[in-house]
Amino acid sequence: MKAVTLNADWDPKPGFKLGAKDIDGKLTYLGSKVWRNPRIEMMEKQLPAIGPTEVLIQVKACGICGSDVHMLQSDAQGYIFYPGLTAFPCTLGHEFSGVVAEAGAEAFNKRTGKRFQPGEAVCAEEMMWCSQCRPCADGFPNHCERLQEIGFSIDGAYAKYIKVDARYLWSIEAFRPLYGEEKMYLLGSLVEPASVAYNAVIVRGGGVLPGESVLIMGSGPVGIAACAVLRRAGAANVIISEPSQSRREMALALGATHAIDPTQVNAAEAVLDITEGMGAKIILEATGLPSVVWPDIERIIWEGRQLNSTVVLVARADDRIPMNGEVFQVRRANVAGAQGHSGHGIFPNVINSMAAGMDLTPLITKKITLEQTAEHIQLLQTNREQVKITVLP
Repeated sequence: MKAVTLNADWDPKPGFKLGAKDIDGKLTYLGSKVWRNPRIEMMEKQLPAIGPTEVLIQVKACGICGSDVHMLQSDAQGYIFYPGLTAFPCTLGHEFSGVVAEAGAEAFNKRTGKRFQPGEAVCAEEMMWCSQCRPCADGFPNHCERLQEIGFSIDGAYAKYIKVDARYLWSIEAFRPLYGEEKMYLLGSLVEPASVAYNAVIVRGGGVLPGESVLIMGSGPVGIAACAVLRRAGAANVIISEPSQSRREMALALGATHAIDPTQVNAAEAVLDITEGMGAKIILEATGLPSVVWPDIERIIWEGRQLNSTVVLVARADDRIPMNGEVFQVRRANVAGAQGHSGHGIFPNVINSMAAGMDLTPLITKKITLEQTAEHIQLLQTNREQVKITVLP
């Protein structure tokens, strides 16, 4: 079968030292410090053979993520932008849904307790947690010490088929009555990014009480999904800050109540005006440019009357923040990092919300074939009008 595969050269930056979990020449948790000269090619790979607890899935839809874009994008020295876990060569693609083609004898569906059957519609977590290390035992699978990731360190879903252990799979059959056959798979491919947003604002950000205000900085798919999640959770003011007009309009259509163009107005002043001087209970940093937006974040916290604000960092960026500790001490504010989407009931809660009408498919602005994947990953390095491009293998 054909698979869209990324390769790069292992060429650590001067002074780089292997971490305890890095594998020389193969795997690192600091991709932007090591991998150079990324390139994509269409490779021919064997159909995966499954074990007793695994499921072979025919991929129906797989979204292009910003992480895919940043793994192909490089700086002046040729080093990839993406700062996280990577092992190349690797078939990309992790935001996917599909249909069960074959299931092992011990591949059980968590929703029904029965073995998966051919024809069932599913989506999957992309973080492969071990369940044995201390973070997993403590209930934090997103921070597994033996973490592997679909499309980053093990082969992903820009292919006709993918195999996944059943414990990472979730049924999306609940989508069928409301959305129908074609749309349910598109929606299923959005469960993973929506779960990243849910983890960021509900789990790590602490959620909201009905009537509170929130600020989302950056309206990529995760930022817009966060608007939908927070509006559904009861936030009165869901404010999006985003330079792109089309993305602001999409955020407003999917849950935001107010939209700011930070290139035209001062974002901090606008947020304080909208909230009548209160500020925001949750501020989600989803731009990937934390050092750029941080002055506005601190001003909102310092001048606003809202105590106990939480700033959540969800966008992956190799960047440093000029943080003033006095602001966070005096205003009892917090900074939280958010990685991933596993555990805490996140996937089933997102699926339940979608099954009850939280339709995020307007995020998908273009559908392409597998053969068009590489050129569109390249396109998204500069194109801000497209929000989510989805591959239909």
